[in-house]
Amino acid sequence: MTQEEKKLYIIGAGFAGQTIADDIKRKKVFGTVAAFLDDDKERIGTSIDGVSVFGPIADIASILRFKKQDEAIIAIPSAPVEKIRKIYEVLKKAGVPKIKILPGISQVVNGSAHLVQTREIDPLDILGRTPVTISLKESLSYLRGKRVLITGAGGSIGSELARQLLSGGAERLYLFGHGENSIYQIDRELRLLQSEGVGEKATIVPIIGDMIDRAYTDYIIGHTHCDVVFHCAAYKHVPLMEENPVAAIANNVFGTKNLLDASIKHNVQRFVLISTDKAVEPVSVYGVSKMLCEKLVLDAAKKAHTGSDFMFVRFGNVLGSRGSILPLFMEQIKNGGPVTVTSRDMERYFMTIPEACSLVLQTGGVGKNSESYLLDMGEPIKIVDLAEQIIKFSGLEPYKDIDIKIIGKRKGERATEPLWLPQESPQKTAYPKILKLKNLEYDSERLSSLLEALFPVCFCTEENPAQNGVFRNKEYLTDILCRDMPSLKKFYEENNV
Repeated sequence: MTQEEKKLYIIGAGFAGQTIADDIKRKKVFGTVAAFLDDDKERIGTSIDGVSVFGPIADIASILRFKKQDEAIIAIPSAPVEKIRKIYEVLKKAGVPKIKILPGISQVVNGSAHLVQTREIDPLDILGRTPVTISLKESLSYLRGKRVLITGAGGSIGSELARQLLSGGAERLYLFGHGENSIYQIDRELRLLQSEGVGEKATIVPIIGDMIDRAYTDYIIGHTHCDVVFHCAAYKHVPLMEENPVAAIANNVFGTKNLLDASIKHNVQRFVLISTDKAVEPVSVYGVSKMLCEKLVLDAAKKAHTGSDFMFVRFGNVLGSRGSILPLFMEQIKNGGPVTVTSRDMERYFMTIPEACSLVLQTGGVGKNSESYLLDMGEPIKIVDLAEQIIKFSGLEPYKDIDIKIIGKRKGERATEPLWLPQESPQKTAYPKILKLKNLEYDSERLSSLLEALFPVCFCTEENPAQNGVFRNKEYLTDILCRDMPSLKKFYEENNV
């Protein structure tokens, strides 16, 4: 089989589809654009640069005969989820062997589209709600000409922020993380996008390091002269952090404190912490660590230089993040099942990673110093319902082709995760899906005392030698946290932890 034999059918004859077609023709190595498929009556029957436009999509797809090397590319970045879902079902039924999709309009920041941006369609594209449409070119104006540093840049949230920031006009984009493989991957991806004309020519700088190293963190913030910090780095797997509570506190809490101290010292203009619903009345060590991160940001905001803005943005689960249920379910389905769900009562708020990141970037521009923000996540979704949908997406029938097994709740898990406390009274802002929270009192003295008690558990120094019996003592650490955090103590007692 030769590459020339591959036929590509572009779904959507609008600007994005035409740009993709031009890209394919110019490179001459990806196959031949056989046709555009569209539902627009004005376009059906016309020809674009020698390529015919057929439609409606459902009618034409059903009579086409696809070979195993052929592909369909859905190039309608503004289409709602419902439309994408219908198109996918039509193409699947028609026997299209491979279906790709161009990312949503929120990710195509500069309005152009390139073949390199396409990827194979996955459940994220057809599950859930239609994301809010944000003009990132407009909302990222505050970053134009700035130096932007992303911690945890190789993670799910950090890497997507980097993709969207690439076209934001930043002068420099610093990719900070301690995992060399993940930083290598996002650095390589961004450079490939730039080589294909995606985004403005921001200088991309990968940085390997660990925020726990206070001196190094201070050096990086000072040396880079970064104007804006998006803090995404964190140990986040709840059951794993229950087994490794000292690591969770050391990395998440003290790493954040080091970053905040350095940001204040070197006059960072904007600091945005990515937080989580698990910080609300936390029942896990991870949740406590993120709650403390929120308090650290608000405390730092009091000390920040005039004109600087330190804030946090809280939201629930994101579909498709590394180590989350979606990749797990897909892997389990691939292996023939069963798909494992902890409880039939388990439900979570979900948002796609691109939507969450778009809203975070927007919040970073409009947010004010010492304010707290919450993303509107819509209605919660039952995990078992999500499992059923993903099985159906894979062309299989739940409980018949792939079984769903209930395995029981894991350490640190509760059936529902509240997004806010009643006292936080979330209020609408002028921006869709961005809510403002009322800050709850957690005084600096209490925070300092807690950190002072936790420090010798996490770090061995001359003043705090390992022989003191406290260093890395999990039981001692969780006892400190339970004394300060009634919700954690209550959950542990009720669940015999």
